[in-house]
Amino acid sequence: MTQRTRRNLLVLLLLTPYLVTAQTGAGRGDAAQPRTPNVTTESAATTGVAAVRENYTKFEYRIPVRDGVKLFTSVYVPKDVFAEGKTYPIMLLRTPYNVAPYGIDQYRASLGPSDLFQREKFIFVYQDVRGRFMSEGEYTPNRPHKAVKNGPKDIDESTDTYDTIDWLLKNVPGNTGKVGMWGISQPGFFATAGMIDAHPALVAVSPQAPVTDYYLGDDVYHNGAFMLAHRFAFYVGFRPRAGNPEPPQPTLPFQYGTPDGYQFYLDMGPLANAEEKYFKHQQPFWTLNVEHTTYDEVWQSRAIWKHLKNIKPAVMLVGGWYDTEDPQGPLRQFDFMEKNTPPAVDMLVMGPWNHGGFSRGDGDRLGNVNFGSKTSQYYRERIEFPFFLYYLKGRGDGKFPKAWVFQTGMNQWRTFDTWPPSAARPTAIYLDAKGRLAWQQPAQAGFDEYLSDPNKPVPYVGHITQGVLNTYMTEDQRFAAERPDVLVYKSDVLDHDVTVFGPIAVDLKVSTTGTDSDFDVKVIDVYADDAPDYNTVTQPGQPAPVPSAVPLGGYQQLVRGEPFRGKFRKSFEKPVPFEPGKPDRITFNLPDVAHTFRQGHRIMVQIQSSWFPLTDRNPQKFIEIPKALAADFVKATERVYSGGPEGSKITLRIGE
Repeated sequence: MTQRTRRNLLVLLLLTPYLVTAQTGAGRGDAAQPRTPNVTTESAATTGVAAVRENYTKFEYRIPVRDGVKLFTSVYVPKDVFAEGKTYPIMLLRTPYNVAPYGIDQYRASLGPSDLFQREKFIFVYQDVRGRFMSEGEYTPNRPHKAVKNGPKDIDESTDTYDTIDWLLKNVPGNTGKVGMWGISQPGFFATAGMIDAHPALVAVSPQAPVTDYYLGDDVYHNGAFMLAHRFAFYVGFRPRAGNPEPPQPTLPFQYGTPDGYQFYLDMGPLANAEEKYFKHQQPFWTLNVEHTTYDEVWQSRAIWKHLKNIKPAVMLVGGWYDTEDPQGPLRQFDFMEKNTPPAVDMLVMGPWNHGGFSRGDGDRLGNVNFGSKTSQYYRERIEFPFFLYYLKGRGDGKFPKAWVFQTGMNQWRTFDTWPPSAARPTAIYLDAKGRLAWQQPAQAGFDEYLSDPNKPVPYVGHITQGVLNTYMTEDQRFAAERPDVLVYKSDVLDHDVTVFGPIAVDLKVSTTGTDSDFDVKVIDVYADDAPDYNTVTQPGQPAPVPSAVPLGGYQQLVRGEPFRGKFRKSFEKPVPFEPGKPDRITFNLPDVAHTFRQGHRIMVQIQSSWFPLTDRNPQKFIEIPKALAADFVKATERVYSGGPEGSKITLRIGE
């Protein structure tokens, strides 16, 4: 639940219960007309509610879609539509998280993707998607898209979007006939669905950190490993609606009983215990996640990216290099669209942000890492706002690059006409003896080994935290490098900058004494010993910044890391066991980067077999892990082979 959602829920609890009065009529949705607003309180003014009430009139509708279901929709219309006859394009957001506050006299504290949109003025539309809160129907997580529809009962999120837009154009006063759509995370999924077989009036869409494929690198599974801590924390709060449409109901937060998430999940025991101890078979969304451990029809049918062909609206895909939830979504959508009759404008925007970090704050740092400029503000003012302004209001030159990315390490914005840049050349760096990374293939073959104990898993951060730290993807890795169950390889000190664009290819030759094991790979930027801490620099007229939590001299910054569950090395659909002690090969890609390892730094690779509780523990037996018992979790000796023509390597796309 976001901070804005929590704030709106608190406001909601203070409201007198409100019911939308039903009306009949085949051509119009059920609507409630606004009464004279109450006097604004001082507290409301401080939240921005006063500014919205001053400039917009709120309406609430139940919009009928083709199968008769009615979707609850809040609409904010600029007041000068009525006073001066002005017209505006529509900005639409569809969400499963609620459109609070409910009630025509209760206003949001802000409108649109940023305050720039609210000041510019658009007609803003917020909709509870099918089956959530005040909308009718049944909610299905990441509802499968139906490519072929044989009648009005064949619905999906693209049809609900189409029907919503069609109704808005015919019934909301003062609209220009143009619609833009945006959404972050799950609302990003609904934005993506909306641009498939899009309504002709939908001219610009921005899926932002969109859920794209729950199994392939988004929220639920990464290379077959279950994202335990995030999924558990999400599903203790995100639950199915119990009955008829209703606003959000007050709930108590889940009580972990300890600030130590590592210990909480270790004490929980095998994954099956989550169901027995906490969910009590009353949370079907969690059950869906843990019952489908392979890339089966459940996940494949929800892979919205496979339907992104012949897209007509202009598209701006937005993501964060350090997104802890949906890092792969925008990259996967962009790559697929570029290969399948892409839209006339298909722009990828990637910056140094965590999940949705581009939409809030300055974006000048994440955790201990300082980026030297206000990247989020830059994005909102220079990229996002001009994109919608051009396509919805015809202002600006309409010149947008194919890729607009922030190059970390060098800390500068770059634009490219392809992504990854065509000039970036694949270059291998090899694992070598004595913990070295070598630019030339080592002649001597060998191996390194470690003992992996799933009952003493490697933590994903080096300090106490309860959930998934939203800065962990830039965290210092020195704590892990000191563990005997983590292999460490590092380059010589770089005598020149090394800039990497695009995905990082992992090619490991491994063996295990078990029948299954994880092999988690982290690519790390090791700072120079005298690296300064720019978080201690005070700007004139600004409060003193919060210094980094650790000294930055020798800092081991995580640049990219991913788990890989070994039994999926042949296929995500059909897992196969390891033959104990027999070498085998694991190949996969780490998600894209745009990062410069600066002169005087080192490149480091760490390899381990647990990353807890970011991912669930592998018993190191070939077994259906959600059914594993405590006795099934066994130690295994892992080997990683280096040198010779079959040695392990990492391939970087190096450019300038």
